[in-house]
Amino acid sequence: MRAKREENMKDLTVGKPFEVIGKFALPMILSMIFQQVYSVVDSIVAGRFIGVNALGAVGASQPITVIFIAIAVGTGMGINVVISGFFGAKKYKRVKSCISTAVITIVIMSVILTVLGLVGCRWMMSAMSTPSDIFEDSALYLRIYIMGILFLMLYNGANAIFTALGDSITPLIFLIFSSVLNIILDVLFVTTFSMGVAGVAWATFIAQGIASVLAVVTVFKKNAKIQAGNYQRFSPLLLKKMTWIAVPSIMQQSFVSVGQLFVQGRINSFGSVVVAGYSGGFKIQIFILSVLGTIGNAVSSFTAQNAGAGKWERTKEGTNAGIKIIVAMAAVFSVLCLVFSRQAMGLFLSGNSAEAVRSMGVGVDFLRINAPFFALVSVKFVCDGMLRGMSEMKGFMASTFADLIARVSLSYVLSVPFGAAGIWAAWPIGWVIGTSVSVWFGKRAQKKYI
Repeated sequence: MRAKREENMKDLTVGKPFEVIGKFALPMILSMIFQQVYSVVDSIVAGRFIGVNALGAVGASQPITVIFIAIAVGTGMGINVVISGFFGAKKYKRVKSCISTAVITIVIMSVILTVLGLVGCRWMMSAMSTPSDIFEDSALYLRIYIMGILFLMLYNGANAIFTALGDSITPLIFLIFSSVLNIILDVLFVTTFSMGVAGVAWATFIAQGIASVLAVVTVFKKNAKIQAGNYQRFSPLLLKKMTWIAVPSIMQQSFVSVGQLFVQGRINSFGSVVVAGYSGGFKIQIFILSVLGTIGNAVSSFTAQNAGAGKWERTKEGTNAGIKIIVAMAAVFSVLCLVFSRQAMGLFLSGNSAEAVRSMGVGVDFLRINAPFFALVSVKFVCDGMLRGMSEMKGFMASTFADLIARVSLSYVLSVPFGAAGIWAAWPIGWVIGTSVSVWFGKRAQKKYI
């Protein structure tokens, strides 16, 4: 039977790279915005409706939740690159086998991670020196979050499959629905049922669960519409290919998260007020960088599809187009962040108490130190995306480790003479180093293939 693609799956190997990446990335950007709404709304509701300690509790568990997110995102990267390559090469039977293999693997991984996470929950919170006044709420929030790991993994895997097939619209639809639901449940559980931090966690659990179920069902429907004859439901060979990309991606994401654990431990030593302020500022920064990072993900899919089709010169054009788009976006975010950082922090904290005022100042300082460097780290996102798309994982990991090592070590060194501000300053220094390494490896990869 002749292979056939579903109509809304997009071939990224044709058309002007700037326009193709722009149109493909726009729904991805909107999806990321709504995805980030989950965590941001959690912090807003916790800080404004429960109190400063609640905001600190949600923020204190963040470095651990980021590790699970890192595993989910890294796994998705491996799935995305391999399926994109086969899709670009028009090998649809392998595309179908990859999708089935990926879903089975994700379910098994999720069960293992959930068990390990629940067993080690309190130990991880203790290891970060979580302040005693927010420890119990932090541990409670984390336990509920861990119970939803299956949903987190399935959604990220489904999203990776959608984008590999050139479909960036479907994930957006699910996220709009689930984000609105998350906001409604957050306010309902906290203000009406007075569930406190637990209400914030359960709202995310339910909203994310519905989104993941809908996404997986749609994935299988799309897979069924790809007419390519009989295919292998679980392929060890294809799992190995996905693992080749996924493991370095998971390591990269996880080491960044582990590094953040060390940084969080240092921040925790300054007390719950500083933790709360940092939590709000970090949420805003993560929101911005995650949105910018979608351009890197779009470049990764673009590169993988074109590499699969043997159009290597086009991969270079796509990288250059991605850099132009992302730097322009980063400049806008930097200006907005510098001008409206205090108003942004006001989303998380309210009131005129000494603790609230001090926490807000901490968050504002964090943002104003880092915001001028958003364009720089954005270039790294695009170069990293190109390296992933070309399966050049050594360069991809090297750039991340360079950034991470510098950032973690300097956060401890600079915090001695400069306090918390010294920790904030470690971010841009790490970005400078990591971006330099990524650009160097990117140019070397282009010379290798073009």
